[in-house]
Amino acid sequence: MTPLPDPSELAVTLPTGVATTALVYTAAPDAARPIDATLILGHGAGAGQRNAFMVEFAQALSARGIDVVTFNFLYTQQGRKIPDRAPVLEACYRAVIEAIRAHVASARRALFVGGKSMGGRIATQVAAADPRLPLAGLVLLGYPLHPPGKSEQLRDKHLPAVGRPMLFVQGARDAFGTPDELAPILAALQPPPMVHVVAQADHSFKLSRKNPAAQAAIYAEIQDAIIDFVRRTSHF
Repeated sequence: MTPLPDPSELAVTLPTGVATTALVYTAAPDAARPIDATLILGHGAGAGQRNAFMVEFAQALSARGIDVVTFNFLYTQQGRKIPDRAPVLEACYRAVIEAIRAHVASARRALFVGGKSMGGRIATQVAAADPRLPLAGLVLLGYPLHPPGKSEQLRDKHLPAVGRPMLFVQGARDAFGTPDELAPILAALQPPPMVHVVAQADHSFKLSRKNPAAQAAIYAEIQDAIIDFVRRTSHF
């Protein structure tokens, strides 16, 4: 396979006039079965778009034939450690969606949004708040159903309003919400979400014992599941 080019940078201006940066990973031209779609992934609360997990997943998914976009939420772009409040995070995600629809042709054909942990949660809130937003589906990598040890503080009230296909990738040992905890909530949603359970994995899909080969296989399994979801949902 031809080596993938470095992602291109795109400046995204928010309504307040400040800007953040998105990275566009173009689909590999020699992918076996290219998909005319874009997937935007927001990062988790503790790491930006250039952390190893985000880069690895963006590269692997683009190698499988889909355009992938990552971006920094504004607090990360500005070097702050504490995430902004939800309205600011949501405004940033919406601005990225608008910019990507304008600059990436496949995003106008089929646009998927999501992200790791907090990034995925904000994507669901953006989708739930605007049913007219042209989203083909959502990819949620470790959905943070509740803070660790606080299972009574559920972040699920908005999920019925999302109203689009969703893929939940959840580690069996996820302290932010196990697949069993998610099950009764997802059972009530329409359309019925897809769930990919990662056996023996935590919130970041890490195995309890260090095993590089097994960990790489887990990541590849998740990436294949994402591509399968996008392909099925988009009918490519």
